[in-house]
Amino acid sequence: MLALAPVLGPLQLGANQPKQFYRGGEAIVAFRGVPSSHEPGPEDWVASTTVRFGQAPAGLSKLPDGTYLKDAVERGPEAWLGPEHMRLFGASTGVLVKLLDAAERLPVHLHPPREFAYRHLGERHGKTESWVIVGTKGAEPAAYLGWTKDVAPDELDKWVDEQDTKAMLGNLHRLPVRPGDAILVPAGTPHAIGEGVFCVEVQEPTDFSIMLELEGFGMDRASAYLGLERELALSCVRRQAFSPAQVAELRRPAPTQGVKAALVEDVLPPAARPYFRIQRVRGGARALEPSFAVLVGIQGSGLMTGEGWHLQLKRGTTAVVPWGAGRSDLNGEVEVLRCLPPLPSDFERDDPKAVSGQ
Repeated sequence: MLALAPVLGPLQLGANQPKQFYRGGEAIVAFRGVPSSHEPGPEDWVASTTVRFGQAPAGLSKLPDGTYLKDAVERGPEAWLGPEHMRLFGASTGVLVKLLDAAERLPVHLHPPREFAYRHLGERHGKTESWVIVGTKGAEPAAYLGWTKDVAPDELDKWVDEQDTKAMLGNLHRLPVRPGDAILVPAGTPHAIGEGVFCVEVQEPTDFSIMLELEGFGMDRASAYLGLERELALSCVRRQAFSPAQVAELRRPAPTQGVKAALVEDVLPPAARPYFRIQRVRGGARALEPSFAVLVGIQGSGLMTGEGWHLQLKRGTTAVVPWGAGRSDLNGEVEVLRCLPPLPSDFERDDPKAVSGQ
C-alpha cells in the first residue's frame, strides 16, 4: 500500500477524466497546457472524493503520490477538513469541482434535490450545481435553464415518451454566455449546457442525474433514472416556470473590464451558500481563512504562500488545499477560483437529515 504524504500544504493535481457519454476535452487540454497522453474526456473531476454513479472507483482523484484523495481525507479528516466541518459532514469534503468542455450540446436533464436524495437515494446531498464560464466557441454559445412556462405532468411525460427535443429546448430559457459569467442551477431545474461552452462546474458531491433527453447519447432508460421508476424519478422535476426576473437572480455577469475589482469576491448569488461557495481571488489577497479548498487558476501567474509552504499557480493549474494549511496569501498577476464547501451554519438551513429529525 502506498504511504500517505503528510498534509503540510496544498498539492497540485493532474487530470482526472472519467469516461463520459458526450464529446469534448480539447478545451481542457488547452487550458491545462499539458499534452494529453490519452483521448481527452469532456470532464476533469478536480480533487474529487465522489465516484461516478454505479461505476466506482471512476471519478476519484489521486494525489501526486498515487494515493486516492478520498483515502487520505478519511485517514486524517481533521487535518484536511477542520473540526467544524467534520462535526457536520464527517469525512466528506462537501463539494465537487469539475472542468467541463461541451463539444456538443448536453441533453436536457436535471438533478435531484437534497430531500429527494435523502429519502430515495440514501444521501444527504442532492445536486445543486453552478457554472463559471471560462471559454466559449461558436457564434452563439448558450446554456438552457428552467421552463419558460408551467409544464403539466402529462405534457412532460409526452415530451419524454416521444423524445421531443424541440419542445424541451423550446420551453427552456436560453441564456447567452461569455467568459466570466456565473450561473447557479438549483436542484430539480431542467437544464442543458450548449455546444462550445467550457466551464468550471462546482456542485454538491454526488453524481445524481435524471435525464429527460436520451436519444443520440447512448443511454438506457434504467441508468437515466438512477435505477428508480420513471414516475418517481420525474417527480422531482420542477415543473413551475421561472420568470425572467427569477432567472436573472441565478446569474452573475462577468466582471466589467477596466473596473477595479475586489481582491476577494463571491462569484455566485447568496442562494448558493447552503450548497457551496466560489470566490474569485486576485493577486494581493491576504489572510485567506483556513478551509478545505479546490483551486483553479483562471489567468496570469502567481504564488500562494502559507506558513512553511508555497504553491505556484497559473492559468490551468488545479490544486487541493487542506484546512491544516492555515491562512494563505496570493501574490502576483493571477486570478484563481477558490471553490469551497458550504459553511456548516449555511448547510444546516437545508439539511434533510435535520429536517427529518434523524
